[in-house]
Amino acid sequence: MAPRRSSAYRVSVGDYAGGPKPAEGTQSSSSGANEATGPHLIESIRGYEPPRFLWRTLYTLLLLGLVIKRVLWHRKLNMQQTLQQISRVGPDTLGVSMLTSSFVGMVFTIQFCKEFSKVGLTRVIGGLLGLAFTRELTPVICAIVLAGRVGSAVAAELGTMQVSEQVDQLRTLGSDPVDYLVAPRVVACAVSLPILSVISFTIGMAASILLADIRYGISPNAIVDSAAKYLESFDVGVMCAKGFAFGSVISIISCGWGQTTTGGAKGVGESTTASVVISLVAIFVVDFFLSMFFFKK
Repeated sequence: MAPRRSSAYRVSVGDYAGGPKPAEGTQSSSSGANEATGPHLIESIRGYEPPRFLWRTLYTLLLLGLVIKRVLWHRKLNMQQTLQQISRVGPDTLGVSMLTSSFVGMVFTIQFCKEFSKVGLTRVIGGLLGLAFTRELTPVICAIVLAGRVGSAVAAELGTMQVSEQVDQLRTLGSDPVDYLVAPRVVACAVSLPILSVISFTIGMAASILLADIRYGISPNAIVDSAAKYLESFDVGVMCAKGFAFGSVISIISCGWGQTTTGGAKGVGESTTASVVISLVAIFVVDFFLSMFFFKK
């Protein structure tokens, strides 16, 4: 005959199994604590799902590592797709970047000419405009335009391919989506944005010189001489370096959010909007750290 089990054992097992509750006074405080922190805690941990933003960010970082590995280590890049993406990035961004840089430059010219003319420092206006354009304005403006024009298109395109299972079909055909879809777009944006920044800087300075001459009577030679005096090749290098960094960040975020799209057409729209917003925030964050690095002295 099997030995009878203790009442305390019967109470704890019945309690964990969902059985009837024991009479008052038979359950100890320790068993009550176990009931609160034992199975319920395990179930809550099992049912926990990390925020979608977190795993999408981790996937994007992994995607960046794969692109670096393919391009820099393995020297593996689909040149046809890359050239096609470069030809797409340039026309989509150049016109808006030039127009935006022109008006931003003229706005700064109005402020500089108005204030510095009061104290007789018109000779430094060209240098200040040149430094402002090369170090901050031009790369940031071009990056914002790139995020809105190209980044949104990339996220929408890859998101549509993801929800329509075209990415899975590429894998079935033996093509790596990173090599065929992601790496060409990242390289195209990273290479194109410094070139766009140089062109936009030239147009912005030209618009500023024209406005200063027509509106305030400051000769173009004075603006050009001042800019040549204060500008250095280092400043142009900073502009190109920021353009390269911004282009890489925008493209990898757009690709990462596009490739993690779910939920059909609604998901594509949400991924596109989120990629643009996150890219804009990333632009200013990266700009801060790059400025701290380049101008720490």
